[in-house]
Amino acid sequence: MILALLAVGAIGGFLSGMFGVGGGIVMVPLLLWLARMDQRQAAATSLVAIVPTAIVGSILYGVGGQVDWVAALLIGAGTIVGAPIGAWLLRTLPLAWLRWLFIVGLAAAAVYLIFETPERGGSLDLSVGVVVALVGLGLVMGLAAGMFGIGGGIIAVPVLIALFGMGDLLAKGTSLLAMIPASIAGTIPNLRAGLVRLRDGLVVGLAAVLASSGGVAMAFLVPPALASVLFGLLLVFVVAQLSVRAVRLQAREKREREGDGPGEGSE
Repeated sequence: MILALLAVGAIGGFLSGMFGVGGGIVMVPLLLWLARMDQRQAAATSLVAIVPTAIVGSILYGVGGQVDWVAALLIGAGTIVGAPIGAWLLRTLPLAWLRWLFIVGLAAAAVYLIFETPERGGSLDLSVGVVVALVGLGLVMGLAAGMFGIGGGIIAVPVLIALFGMGDLLAKGTSLLAMIPASIAGTIPNLRAGLVRLRDGLVVGLAAVLASSGGVAMAFLVPPALASVLFGLLLVFVVAQLSVRAVRLQAREKREREGDGPGEGSE
C-alpha cells in the first residue's frame, strides 16, 4: 500500500508541476483504484496531499517569474468561500452524483485542452470587471476543491488562458498559488468529518512534492501546444476509465437495492 501511495503522489506531483493543477485530477482516480477508497475518502485524502504540492509548485514557478500574485490573491479569496461549501456538498450529495459530476468536468476540460492552443507570454490587465471575475473563478475552484479533492487548477488554467489572456506558464503558476487556500479551506471540514485518511494523504503529499520540481522543469521545456494536447489526451483516458467504473458501480448498486428491497420486480 505504501508503494502504491508513493506512486500516486509521484504521478500527481509531476502532473501538478507540469500542468499547474493540484494533481488531484489524477490522484483521485488512482486512490479509487489502488487504495480502494470510495469517492469521498479519495477526494478528501487527495486534497490533503495537494496543499504541500501546490506550495512547492507555486514557489518554483515564482522563481521563474511566472506567477501573477495579485490575481492569485483575488482567486484565493474566492476559494476560501467556495471550498467549505464544496466540502459540505461532498458529505451530503449521493456518491453517484459525485462520480458523474467529476467525469463531466474532466471531459469538458479535455475537449478544451485538445482543441485550443495556448500562447506563451500573455499577461493580465486588471479592471473592476476582471477583479470580480477572478473572485468568481476562485469560488468555482473552491467548490471543485471541496467536492472532488482537486485543487481547481484544471478549471483555473484553461479559464485564465482562454478568458483572461494569460500565457500558459503564467496561468499555471498563478493557479498553483491560488489553490493553496482552497485546499486548506476544504481540508479542515473534511478532517472534522473524519473523511481524510491522514497518514495516506501525507505519504502521497511527500511523493508529490518530490516529483513536482521535475514537472515544472518539463513545463518550461515543452511547447505549449504539445503540453496542452498531452494533458487533454491524459484526461480522455481518465474519463474513459472512470466512466466504465461508474457504470459498473451503478449496476452493482442497483442489483443490491433490488436484492435487499421488498417486492423486487414490482417496478
